[in-house]
Amino acid sequence: MATTGSPELLSLAIDLVRRAATLVGDSRSAAVTSIETKSTPTDPVTEADRAAERLVVQGLAAARPGDLVLGEEGGFRPVGDEAGADAVRWLLDPIDGTVNFVYGIPAYAVSLAAEVDGVVVAGVVRNVVTGEEWTAVRGGGAWRDGQRLRGSGVTELSRALVGTGFGYAAERRQRQAEVLLRVLPRIRDIRRIGSAALDLCAAAEGRLDAFYEQGLNPWDSAAGGLVAEEAGLLVTGLRGAPAGTDMTLVAPSTIHQELHDLLVSQD
Repeated sequence: MATTGSPELLSLAIDLVRRAATLVGDSRSAAVTSIETKSTPTDPVTEADRAAERLVVQGLAAARPGDLVLGEEGGFRPVGDEAGADAVRWLLDPIDGTVNFVYGIPAYAVSLAAEVDGVVVAGVVRNVVTGEEWTAVRGGGAWRDGQRLRGSGVTELSRALVGTGFGYAAERRQRQAEVLLRVLPRIRDIRRIGSAALDLCAAAEGRLDAFYEQGLNPWDSAAGGLVAEEAGLLVTGLRGAPAGTDMTLVAPSTIHQELHDLLVSQD
């Protein structure tokens, strides 16, 4: 696993994410007047998404022209003229929580992660409204504003506050609602914040005890997933699979297996 240079990659990511977050925050009033849809009519995209992605991609091209970027609004492509042999792959969500952004709910973030040899080595998530910023370098722990994050100490699933999210397609939402009906009686309560990146960071610092969601894309979870993992949480899929589109499950080891088995029973 290659990790050389990950602190430098994190430094670059922090700079670009902060600049993008400022752009998103400044442009909200104008952006909500130019809304389109992506995968379904309930899945919005704004000019602010596109502008933030352009800012980050241009910054990457200037700093590391041989790298690649996988961005929600633009697809997987070189940031410069062509990819180099040792290209870092950047995973970008310019606004994670676009619906919250559109409605003025203060829970939307810019998320950027660096991946080397298929492994995420650095990531940053920044809440645009609050300015809270979560960072991680693989092997270096997870942090928010200088505070080391350790995850939740909960030991019983029945006392766990669990975050989740729902897809935009009606069929997926119906299935997710059916799972939720069975999970909810077994836990303390559920929270649906509307940004997977912020959910993962909330789990990393114990604001949530655990999190699960089906349908996350790499740009949704790359940075937040590393933050959660570096905070000591288990970040997995189901039945031994890695976290991914089929399922992303994040929990302390004390309740991970029980929550995993509950989700498998509804799978």
